Amino acid sequence: MRIISLNTWGGKGGKKKLLEFFKAHADTTDVFCLQEIWSEPYPHLEGRLAGGVALNNEQTMVYALREISAALPNHVAFFRPLLGNNYGLLMLIRKELRAIEEGEFFVYKQKGFYSEADVGDHARLIQYVTIAAGTKMITIINFHGLWNGKGKTDTEDRIQQSKNILEFTSKLDGEYILCGDFNLLPDTESLKLFEMAGLRNLIKEYGISSTRTSFYTKPEKHADYMFVTKGIQVKDFKVLPDEVSDHAPLLIETE
Repeated sequence: MRIISLNTWGGKGGKKKLLEFFKAHADTTDVFCLQEIWSEPYPHLEGRLAGGVALNNEQTMVYALREISAALPNHVAFFRPLLGNNYGLLMLIRKELRAIEEGEFFVYKQKGFYSEADVGDHARLIQYVTIAAGTKMITIINFHGLWNGKGKTDTEDRIQQSKNILEFTSKLDGEYILCGDFNLLPDTESLKLFEMAGLRNLIKEYGISSTRTSFYTKPEKHADYMFVTKGIQVKDFKVLPDEVSDHAPLLIETE
């Protein structure tokens, strides 16, 4: 099974390049875990701060859900909004795979929450799909962690966010993969909690020095991670060179 995780940056790296990326990987990728996906524009939020930057609907890929889904006709799309009904997480699962269950679990604030000061500070959830793999089950979890305008260090909310994720995963049957944009630096307690719970941190294990592209000019070069349970047999893990966002795509291939 091959899985790609990517924060799409709302398509601001170029819609054409982003869609060509999905088409190029369509035949070889079983699951796409995507963050910063729009289904419709937010006219009432135009000009409001969103992640420290004024929201501009015209510069954003506001119909990404339908456009990416059209580029991947052999995958089934599962969309889970984080902010209202139009912005959130998207997983695309190859049709040949048997999805047993799909859902969400809020790990920061409640559905509908966002800060009046900056809508980038909004409720956070994990999106999950459980797939039947022969006689076993594997759950793939897609995540976009809390942004608070204070960098990517530990805060009480971020530590609790990690604890909430682990509360959810403790109830899973079978193996699982947790991936996405965590908005965290590698040495944070918020990340170490996952390692302490017995998960393999593939970014750390494979010595990945950056998960960012040239679009990102700030000094911190880590944001995206992939954790797997001990029973996941990893054949390959790497950061792809494609520059379609300010985040680099992560690729895992498992037995």
